[in-house]
Amino acid sequence: TPSFFSIRLMAGLSALCPGNCSSVGILDCVCAIWCPWTDKIVKDVLILLALIFPILSLTQNPFRFGRPGVECYCQHESGAAIIQLQFLINEGALVSALADDSIHLWNLRQKRPAVLHSLKFNKERITFCHLPFQSKWLYIGSERGNIHIVNVESFTLSGYTIMWNKAIELSSKAHPGPVVHISDNPMDEGKLIIGFESGIVVLWDLKSKRADYRYTYDEAIHSVAWHHEGKQFICSHSDGTLTIWNIKSQAKPAQTITPHGKQPKDGKKPEPCKPILKVEYKTTRAGDPFMIFSGGLSYDTIGRRPCLTVMHGKSTAVLEMDYPIVDFLTLCETPYPNDFQEPYAVVVLLEKDLVVIDLAQNGYPIFENPYPMMIHESPVTCCEYLADCPVDLIPALYSVGSRQKRQGYSKKEWPIGGGNWGLGTQSYPEIIITGHADGSVKFWDASAIMLQVLYKLKTAKVFEKARCKEEKPSTEIVDEDPFAIQLMSWCAESRMLCVAGVSAHVIIYRFSKQEITTEVLLEVRLQYELNDLESPEGGGDQTPAPPTPSTSPSPQTATPQTHTSTSSNSSDGIRDNIPCLKVRSSPLKQSPGYQVELVVQLVWVSGEPPQQISSLAINSSYGLVVFGNSNGLAVVDYLQKTVLLNLGTVELYSSNDPYQRQLRSPRKSRQPSGGLIYTQTWFSSGSATSEDRCKSPTSVGALPFCVFLSTVLLSVCPPRGSIPLDNRDNSFSRSRSSSVTSIDKEAREAVTSFYFCETYNRKADGGLTPSLWVGTSLGTVLAVSLNMPPAGEQRLLQPVIVSPCGTLVRLKGSILRMAFLDSTGSLLPSAFEPWYEPNAPANGEEWDKVRKRRPASVSPSTSQELNENQYAVLCSEKQAKVIALPSQTCVFKHNITETSFVLRADVVQMNTGICVACFCANGHIMTLSLPGLRPLLDVNYLPLTDMRIARTFCFTNLGQALYLTSPTEIQRITYSQEVCENLQEMLGELFTPVETPEAPNRGFFKGLFGGGAQSLDREELFGESGAGKAPRSLAQHIPGPGGIEGMKGAASGIVGDLARARIALDERGQKLSEVEERTAAMMASADTFSKHAHEMMLKCKDKKWYQF
Repeated sequence: TPSFFSIRLMAGLSALCPGNCSSVGILDCVCAIWCPWTDKIVKDVLILLALIFPILSLTQNPFRFGRPGVECYCQHESGAAIIQLQFLINEGALVSALADDSIHLWNLRQKRPAVLHSLKFNKERITFCHLPFQSKWLYIGSERGNIHIVNVESFTLSGYTIMWNKAIELSSKAHPGPVVHISDNPMDEGKLIIGFESGIVVLWDLKSKRADYRYTYDEAIHSVAWHHEGKQFICSHSDGTLTIWNIKSQAKPAQTITPHGKQPKDGKKPEPCKPILKVEYKTTRAGDPFMIFSGGLSYDTIGRRPCLTVMHGKSTAVLEMDYPIVDFLTLCETPYPNDFQEPYAVVVLLEKDLVVIDLAQNGYPIFENPYPMMIHESPVTCCEYLADCPVDLIPALYSVGSRQKRQGYSKKEWPIGGGNWGLGTQSYPEIIITGHADGSVKFWDASAIMLQVLYKLKTAKVFEKARCKEEKPSTEIVDEDPFAIQLMSWCAESRMLCVAGVSAHVIIYRFSKQEITTEVLLEVRLQYELNDLESPEGGGDQTPAPPTPSTSPSPQTATPQTHTSTSSNSSDGIRDNIPCLKVRSSPLKQSPGYQVELVVQLVWVSGEPPQQISSLAINSSYGLVVFGNSNGLAVVDYLQKTVLLNLGTVELYSSNDPYQRQLRSPRKSRQPSGGLIYTQTWFSSGSATSEDRCKSPTSVGALPFCVFLSTVLLSVCPPRGSIPLDNRDNSFSRSRSSSVTSIDKEAREAVTSFYFCETYNRKADGGLTPSLWVGTSLGTVLAVSLNMPPAGEQRLLQPVIVSPCGTLVRLKGSILRMAFLDSTGSLLPSAFEPWYEPNAPANGEEWDKVRKRRPASVSPSTSQELNENQYAVLCSEKQAKVIALPSQTCVFKHNITETSFVLRADVVQMNTGICVACFCANGHIMTLSLPGLRPLLDVNYLPLTDMRIARTFCFTNLGQALYLTSPTEIQRITYSQEVCENLQEMLGELFTPVETPEAPNRGFFKGLFGGGAQSLDREELFGESGAGKAPRSLAQHIPGPGGIEGMKGAASGIVGDLARARIALDERGQKLSEVEERTAAMMASADTFSKHAHEMMLKCKDKKWYQF
């Protein structure tokens, strides 16, 4: 089976659960735990984000992020929501609490974390967990108000239990509600504070097993935080208030604050505000303490964005966030709760982002986030994956992308530095390109396990945007996201980019490192005369099926004309010759990066909207762009800014149409003429003149697109949201055979794929010629000959002659992919020109640089042996064929599937050869050898459950692929053995033990008179000898698959003996490692003690007894 790993990205969530799951739906709760003492204690994993996806019913996944480049992703088998996470500080372990009332112990000492132990509660629901620093006893609060204690080493319950009725006694007649907070007094480990949802707080004495104090407030409690001296604590409430309590004064709070409430002049109670969901109380040595909380805004602040409030002394800063706050944690200099915390940053987890705020700088700037948290800033509508791209491409994109970063970030480095990079990385660069619903295109560096944003392109800047719904153009063919990216074609060597949007527009971009300002100078439109032919049925008013293009003699072709307006309407108000979007008329400042070269739009004709574009290709060597839809195709010369060919699909057959389609007339209401192609030309200062760049070709295609509506194919998918399989287009489930007899279905032959190449178009050809091969939805492959003028200045002056050559071959199902091999079986890449600076000065070296395209490699000796020069590889939804050229004979054929159909097929380069990789609708991933088409791999990997997968699945070279498994997650898989073997080395180290810092000094007088922190022997109090055993029916212990017990249970026979031997070695190694670590810690402690004793001896050597 193909091994796989994933890049999981942050999800947009709709709920907040800071340990209190009753405040929101339990299925949507999210919690986060951050280890704040980044540089002092933990160098393993410094954040875990527990995310759930209830809509897709995926398992619940914690994410671990350390230093940039260190990421890890884990799953719980149960699929229950994660409500809380707790680190075992500097121990390489983690405890997770789930909504199904189970807790799990994760081992983080290995590259792939695994569950060691699990404990499933049977009678009580878990609501809150607390693990004190350097303790192995975990406190668990329940919905009934009880507190149980678990030994995290053995994962067994202690017999010590705090019952709710003992905790509150007579202070309340009603049940106090679930436990929402548990923490021990920073200065006395024997005192435990318990917060109940109803507003009751109890200070519990663990030794005497009774409550010392009970504090009651009228409003529900959401969170509690201690002052480091242990004499005060602060509570946040549901009415937007903060109450500060002295531990020895339980009658009323010492102070009540409503930070965002309006204070009445008559001294009455402030108006209630929204709940303060979490509060943290952090102290500093040099100044006032920090009170940081989320929520608490006034109810009259309608429409205000979510806020985090930082109160420091007399100043109050309200920090607005772009998305709702899920949780936050404060990063401090020390892990000890009884010392000054010295906070320096706040980590805020938002529904769609992760923000780290610098508390040490004025204005509280944020740190620049090195993680790709915002891939779903706008929904991803399409993606492309390129492995082994040019080595200079990623640095070039990074250089222009770094200029896009906004200013105002903190000057400090990212404060999270845990973990280590993986030693093994890919030896080749990889790039992922994502197109989004808002028209943006993002380039990602995928060379390592984590993604890194390189550059962002906003295609919507080319068009004018409506300020309100009333100003929205009536010509738009989609209600939402009119700029959404639907298809992308990219030439990595020349860095030319072409994108197609859902509004039937195509934009061509060039890459430049210089800033320019462009403006619209010329509009080019082609007008056509349509002959009004009567259909054989005789009725012009029939509408049972969409009409088809005419096969009558070629209509008259008008030369391109210059227009000053961008739209026109007929006299009776029918939209005609109008594009769906309006291009900006004002000058456009284009930053370094991708800059607009040409905009092409399909237009409305006689009240009918243009069809969405279903296929797209660009070739930098020829300077051509071709795109097609369900009616035909158009070839555009983006160097001369002219349309070379504009034909209906049926016209490509010439007189060799195998389906003998009958003609249908347009509706009577249609106008006799209509413009199909609308081109917008962009020029910059210093470029060629419009007269030189816009020469009309001497031969232009005769027939326009058919403008009638027809069924949308699978390859044209809506840009936003997912489509259930039972509601998708009927073409998705219909038969995919090419032998269709229905005239209506034959009439809707769409163009599905293109390939530029130098090959043989006819059997009699004696040499290679530039060509464009076209694949259609009925399985037909056709050739178009390209007569290119000489390179250089002649290329801009002489026209490109385009002429269809007719049908070459037919396959079953829609054509998905085409490629060419030389006579030795090596892949022939498409011709391209190397990148050059398009905005270089006219007298510079870049301007005089000779642009050469890569020649096709053909081995003469092998060609003479086989009497063939090339092989064409054709793959459809049903089968694959290898055609020998120029004889056009089929040498190999393979039926890929009979019961399903192929969604995506690519010809990919592996280390040992070339193969065809296919992903079928039934979930199978298959690979076929080339040129023999022998099956190499057939794995049932992923059944098609969502149209998103079909739209985004793509293969790339060296055995890798990716797709969007949800609106916010990219799943990256590999079917290469080499990558699988290297995968373990690529993973980073999560756990790096460091020396625990020294505990704060108690001072001489505190040690003499007992004013310092009080320790507690929890082993004696909670152990079996002191507390007894817990009832077996309360919880069930389950050995984890990553633990020793789980591995022993899975082993059997000879393999089991070997596994047990290996387990014993691992167990011994772990014990030896622990002994070694303890020995090193003891040696360090001994050295420290010796040093302090020597200093004390020197200090007290000459003192008299009364000086002490």
